[in-house]
Amino acid sequence: METKSKFIKVRCSKCKNEQIVFGNASNIVYCLVCNDKIAYPTGGKSKVSARVLEVLE
Repeated sequence: METKSKFIKVRCSKCKNEQIVFGNASNIVYCLVCNDKIAYPTGGKSKVSARVLEVLE
């Protein structure tokens, strides 16, 4: 069974910036405005610490 990777639209909890991150990120993802950490790699799906707004296909 094959799982598809998806992109996720998130909102930073610190500065309210919205950006799109990869659901299976292999590096820590930082907010482009305030440089706060918004997603962490876990070896599979990323752990997202920001608010998820939408999952993009």
